[in-house]
Amino acid sequence: MNEVFSRSGEYLLKLKSVDSDMMSTPAQFSEYTILFIPEGDGVYHADFGVFNYTGPVILFSTPLQVIHIEQSKPVQLSILQFHADFYCIEYHREEVACNGLLFNNIYIQPCVKLSPADAKIFQHVLSEVDEEFSRESPSEIVLRAYLQLFLAKSSSIKIKLIDDHQDRKGKDELMEKFRQLLNQHYLTLHRPNDYASLLSMSPNNFTKRCTRYFSKTPSQLIQERLILEAKKQLHLTRQSIKEIAYSLQFQDEFYFSRVFKKVTKVSPQTFRDKTGISIVADLSK
Repeated sequence: MNEVFSRSGEYLLKLKSVDSDMMSTPAQFSEYTILFIPEGDGVYHADFGVFNYTGPVILFSTPLQVIHIEQSKPVQLSILQFHADFYCIEYHREEVACNGLLFNNIYIQPCVKLSPADAKIFQHVLSEVDEEFSRESPSEIVLRAYLQLFLAKSSSIKIKLIDDHQDRKGKDELMEKFRQLLNQHYLTLHRPNDYASLLSMSPNNFTKRCTRYFSKTPSQLIQERLILEAKKQLHLTRQSIKEIAYSLQFQDEFYFSRVFKKVTKVSPQTFRDKTGISIVADLSK
């Protein structure tokens, strides 16, 4: 395993090759995690989401998501992980466009299906990262550049898949409307029936179509949307836990902490401690 540490001893970047069975048990990582799977079929579990995949494919997860895979047959896969202190996806959002596309988007699959030619490109980038690590003094600048290339290439392919409508079977206008409504009302409307009513749909039909379209139930999406905002504020601002709870319209910080921990398995303070506060938090001052 190749890795770069911070002065405090935390992982900043690491690359390792493991058997897919090693990722069959649910796990949480403090870093952004990327799985490169060269072949085989499987199922990717990321929090509430369940996504089928066929290799070659790249799977993505944000810090402290609960993830695991069910692979049809054992295969060697590469795990590339980076801490936000090593590469800030918010700060580089214009150049790479991975924030809200590969990471931090509850509506689209956190997977990028690769062509054989694309797979070779990513294998080459990973081999270059591996070679840089093998040097006596690996350059963080070079490693960061390879990581940015990996993310930018992934984003480019993902955007093309979405534009070509290959990332989902058909477009459901009502479910796209639900996406808009949820983004508008996630702070105040917390019941699936609220959105079913706004869409003039029966609750049963709404649940079926939502699950088919997003691979998640309405309840899961409603909860994830609120927690996604909580994670953003914990990572991108220096607001206190109490201030964040208030902005998200929880009755107090203790109830907010209970809900957050129930969903993420960690407290808001633990999430902030492990992911750190982004440099973006100080740019607007």
